Amino acid sequence: MKFFKDTVAELKAVTWPTGKKLRKDVTTVVQMTLLFAIFFGVVDYVLNLAVQLFAK
Repeated sequence: MKFFKDTVAELKAVTWPTGKKLRKDVTTVVQMTLLFAIFFGVVDYVLNLAVQLFAK
């Protein structure tokens, strides 16, 4: 039971982000994830073309 009381006490001590800050951070993470996905997709496509050219 002490574990749960300690857990609740810790959670009350946490500084939670505001809704605005949370939305901003989530938006940034989603944008960066999409950016990296596009980047690696392009790199994969280019390398695939290069391998196909050299394989002929």
